[in-house]
Amino acid sequence: MSRINPARATLLALCLIVISLAGCSTNPVTGERELRLISGEEERSIGEQQYQPTLQSQGGEYTIDEELSEYVSNIGQKLAAQSDRPDLPYEFTVLNNGVPNAWALPGGKIAINRGLLMELENEAQLAAVLSHEIVHAAAGHSAQRMQQGMLLNAGMAGLGLAVADNDYAQMLIGGAALGAQLTMAKYGRGHELESDRYGMEYMAEAGYDPQEAVELQRIFVRLSEGQDSDFISGLFASHPPSMARVEANEKTARELGEDGRIGAETYQEKTAYLRKIQPAYDLEQQALALAKQEQYSQALAKINQALEIVPDEPSFNALRGQLLKATGKPDAAIASLNKAVNLYPEMFSFRLQRGLIHKEMGHLNEAREDLKASAERVPTSLAFLGLGEIAQTQGRPDAAREYFKVAASGGGRFSEQAQARLNQLNQ
Repeated sequence: MSRINPARATLLALCLIVISLAGCSTNPVTGERELRLISGEEERSIGEQQYQPTLQSQGGEYTIDEELSEYVSNIGQKLAAQSDRPDLPYEFTVLNNGVPNAWALPGGKIAINRGLLMELENEAQLAAVLSHEIVHAAAGHSAQRMQQGMLLNAGMAGLGLAVADNDYAQMLIGGAALGAQLTMAKYGRGHELESDRYGMEYMAEAGYDPQEAVELQRIFVRLSEGQDSDFISGLFASHPPSMARVEANEKTARELGEDGRIGAETYQEKTAYLRKIQPAYDLEQQALALAKQEQYSQALAKINQALEIVPDEPSFNALRGQLLKATGKPDAAIASLNKAVNLYPEMFSFRLQRGLIHKEMGHLNEAREDLKASAERVPTSLAFLGLGEIAQTQGRPDAAREYFKVAASGGGRFSEQAQARLNQLNQ
């Protein structure tokens, strides 16, 4: 007789307890019975708590073109009204992020990057993207991925998945990291096919031609085969395309009938300004690439060119501030970050960047104010590490310990630095 591994037996027992305590319910989209560990109220709460930190950690809201943001939101709400859970508190936000991507958090919190808007051809394709994400929310797919993680980890919260590869992803601590994990977690084939199928029904009911969902998938397949790194790291990381999805969508389109609004002219009109200023965002990407190579003066020249095109883009002003600091001009850096903060006061990273420069210049009160404001919006190990160092310098060891404890609770090098400082204080 083979022996059962004690750890495996414990895990199985815990899983059985969780399953026995959980209730089964009917999925409002598919009509199928399923295990549900996370209630509808908990879904709404998770989405509400995670939406703003997740938006901000992935570029923040696209503030330059309010008309475009309103257009996207209006289409999203029209589609959400057709969903099987129209009572969810749906929100739709355009993110200031050039990576083509879209995602949904539990409870109907949905975002689409400006980078994906640049790839779409008409309003019906936008409707296909948004309705797909609406299904993910309405069917509770994110919540199901969370509960799968809970079962696999025997009740441990969190999915343990890699978050997006950006400057702040590895600094997120506490609950803020969950939203980023959910947006990058890969959907299974079944969930993607469900979202395609029912999303096409939603868009058809809202008056859009479902054939454009087929065309959208063809675009995604072509781009993925071309190994476009931005698409692979963005949309395709969580929404893998395939010819099987194209064929399934073609079958659904035939069933629904290829008729309805396409809206090519309207879409081109609404995205005209975004397309006009795209060269400025190309310059921003060039500046970032040069900065990674520590070619700061050349990077500064690029971002200055971008600012000539769009002087009130907050992210351009913030990047200019960082580059001015890197070239030894901290006062000018503060001035640029002041403008970024004034243009987008809610953005945590601008306050974080300005606070760190104030701290380096010895402006401890200003630094403390900025770092606290940043951490209140999105908690990061870097902000709490900085607050701990300020408290220690100001002779407040108890406060320093508390800040270092919070900073050390995450992962990455700043958490490690915080733990080292904490160990020194406790000696």
